[in-house]
Amino acid sequence: MKRGALIATAMSMSAMFAGDAWAAVSPIIGEPTPGGIEMQPAATEVGANIHEFHSFLLWIIVAISVFVLALLLWVIVRYNRRANPTPKKFTHNMLVEVIWTVVPVLILVAIAWKSFPLLYEEERIPEAELTLKVTGNSWFWNFEYPDQGVTLAANMLPEEDARAQGRPYLLATTAPVLVPVDTTVRVLVTSNDVIHSFAVPAFGVKEDAIQGRVNETWFRIDSRRAPPGSVFYGQCSELCGVNHAYMPVEFHAVTRAEFEQWITSQGGTIATAEVAPAATTTTPAAPEGQTPAAAPAAQPTR
Repeated sequence: MKRGALIATAMSMSAMFAGDAWAAVSPIIGEPTPGGIEMQPAATEVGANIHEFHSFLLWIIVAISVFVLALLLWVIVRYNRRANPTPKKFTHNMLVEVIWTVVPVLILVAIAWKSFPLLYEEERIPEAELTLKVTGNSWFWNFEYPDQGVTLAANMLPEEDARAQGRPYLLATTAPVLVPVDTTVRVLVTSNDVIHSFAVPAFGVKEDAIQGRVNETWFRIDSRRAPPGSVFYGQCSELCGVNHAYMPVEFHAVTRAEFEQWITSQGGTIATAEVAPAATTTTPAAPEGQTPAAAPAAQPTR
């Protein structure tokens, strides 16, 4: 009993510390890091799954590279002219041919097992709470919350303003877009001219913007990964002209209340669901001496 009590106490303490660690997570900045070798911290579940898939592929790539390098070195040492002056002459080896056919197939099956669910998760857009329209231009972005009536034109922040405000030059914009955390956002992506590409690495989002066509993607900032106050940067990821390098994207994660306040400050409106008054049914009075007709039975609803 004492051992069980100690184990239970240790587990509860671990859970408490883990919960505190989640609660105390600091706001993150999704931007490139000088000298960094890792990807930006993921702010969404899709982004985290992409990172996991990347790590899974990395081990496969390393194993294949090490095997091929070892095989090449072995062949160079074992079968050079000095060590093997009289080479064998044969054209087929059934075992080797089966191995080099079956093993790559198994590797591809393993990759498909991990990648197909991820692709489905990226392409299947869940029921959205907000819709954001993104339009690429030469060379800036238009952002619109159509249901709230808010439109922004985001240009790159000039260098002197970025330095004065302590914001990253080439990434900061004149009109950051605010997004509430723990909210599913459906993104409609299009272009007014050439092909652009809307990309925010921390969200795991990259979608081409094509004139005359509307592409769709989505994201949901997880407050456990990126609490309010986090900032995320992206850029156009499709070579689109002379100023392609000067089309940044900037998102700020905020609470729902802060988002609604920002929408109002931008001249927009917050849609509220109004409850319609219940309809009343009156039964006409029956003539004197007659029994009033029974009210119709309520129809079942599904």
